[in-house]
Amino acid sequence: MPWPPHDDGAAGQSSHRTPSGEGRPSGHGRTPLVRPYAMTHGRTRTRYELAIETLVHSTADPWQLRDLLPEHRKICQLCREVRSVAEISALVPVPLGVARILVSDLAEAGLVAVHQAASGQSGDGAPDVTLLERVLSGLRAL
Repeated sequence: MPWPPHDDGAAGQSSHRTPSGEGRPSGHGRTPLVRPYAMTHGRTRTRYELAIETLVHSTADPWQLRDLLPEHRKICQLCREVRSVAEISALVPVPLGVARILVSDLAEAGLVAVHQAASGQSGDGAPDVTLLERVLSGLRAL
């Protein structure tokens, strides 16, 4: 019996046919061509500590992108404008941990520049008062 057994018109779900003819759900019509662990060669840790708000921009010339993984190329193209690691994860789309590893690889190769966010702490480990005041001011403006 083919899967799914019937088409109930599930919102946002589409099906595609596999070579065997068996239907499988594919989310929004996108299926990953390469599993995340294959993109990262099984690595789960990055060489750089990248917070989700860390900003990244591309420093690569187009000719440098030829031999990269498609995900690396897409990150470099997206980062022609400054993007956060969270945005990269959502736009590529890959899990956040995978995005961190891919960005770390690109930074090590000199193809992207990483701008670490301020820690939000003063030298003694206490929260930075100036940052807290800016956050409070922004919340009040809402």
